[in-house]
Amino acid sequence: MTFALFVGAGNIIFPPMVGLQSGEHVWIAAIGFLITAVGLPVITVVALAKVGGGIDALSTPIGRKAGLLLATVCYLAVGPLFATPRTATVSFELGIAPLTGDGAAPLLIYSLVYFALVIGISLYPGKLLDTVGHILAPLKIVALAVLGIAAVMWPAGSHVPAIEIYQQVPFSSGFVNGYLTMDTLGAMVFGIVIVNAARSRGVSDSRLLTRYTIWAGLIAGIGLTLVYLSLFKLGSSSGELVPDAQNGAVILHAYVQHTFGGIGSLFLAALIFIACMVTAVGLTCACAEFFAQYLPFSYRTLVFILGLFSMVVSNLGLSHLIQISIPVLTAIYPPCIVLVVLSFTLRWWNSAPRVFSPVMVISLVFGILDALKSSALSSHMPAWTEHLPLAGQGLAWLPPSLAVLVVMGIYDRTMGARNVAVHN
Repeated sequence: MTFALFVGAGNIIFPPMVGLQSGEHVWIAAIGFLITAVGLPVITVVALAKVGGGIDALSTPIGRKAGLLLATVCYLAVGPLFATPRTATVSFELGIAPLTGDGAAPLLIYSLVYFALVIGISLYPGKLLDTVGHILAPLKIVALAVLGIAAVMWPAGSHVPAIEIYQQVPFSSGFVNGYLTMDTLGAMVFGIVIVNAARSRGVSDSRLLTRYTIWAGLIAGIGLTLVYLSLFKLGSSSGELVPDAQNGAVILHAYVQHTFGGIGSLFLAALIFIACMVTAVGLTCACAEFFAQYLPFSYRTLVFILGLFSMVVSNLGLSHLIQISIPVLTAIYPPCIVLVVLSFTLRWWNSAPRVFSPVMVISLVFGILDALKSSALSSHMPAWTEHLPLAGQGLAWLPPSLAVLVVMGIYDRTMGARNVAVHN
């Protein structure tokens, strides 16, 4: 179920794009991509299992208000603002657009039907494990296995030369592109869904819950890695088919059409529909459960609200959604990465909030600078922002975050030792 929840629209469309654009540097870019698209999500699931809850438990060291703000941003990003609408646009572009054309009217009709199904399934969250784990997940795994084996056995051609950014910094370009899958944010959201699914099967012991959640995360991580490696290969070998592709959906459709013909296109449409539907349902359930705790609406009412809002946003189209999401994800990923990594160091500090909060604030500030440079406002940025360490790699947030971590770590030890001396 965990694997099926993770493998959605972004997981299927971004690796082929990285494979196509990185050319001869595909496997260096792939390593960077796998760190943020597999490593971090698995670590996040493990971190959530250790604290025995969702993002609210994980964010305890930064305080209730800051934790609630972070959780709200994560849920909105992986819910109705970006990830959930993207599941509809990707499945439309691969399954319906080749038949109807990429027009506004077909997308509107499709999104109405699609989100009616999402809402219908999400109204019964108790059956999520049965619906997703027993029926849809096996179908998705078989379909992805067929696509992956085909990509390795029957490449469409050779790669085209890497675009400029991948020639200069392939590893960090892959690393930053891994943000776009939103899997680390998704792991924060899905963590509580996984724990609740285990509880629904009668598992109540906290150590068993932790163990099962960690195993689920590791199995999902292995599955994701295999999917990504095959899709990198697919994208890398499709350069001659669609050298100027604007998104991964175009690459996938071109490869499947070339390799399998019309029947292959139907197969791909079915695969993407199942993959996207599963993720959309999981996200809608998780978001509705979260916001029901803080808003004066029932779970069922929120399912309708989230589904309808996602339907409206999906009509922006895939390319527009990706363009809007890149700066936002570039800004919010660094503090999320910092929180997850530091959650494993809780026992090191005399006062965790003393260390966590400053490091997360600095990572957010410099993450926003990286975000602005990847947006339409890049031409208005001061010249000094280009000369920050690792700025060219889109990782300007990393050096200052590490520096503040060292400073605050020393300060924490000093203050802790001083407090002990005063107490004595």
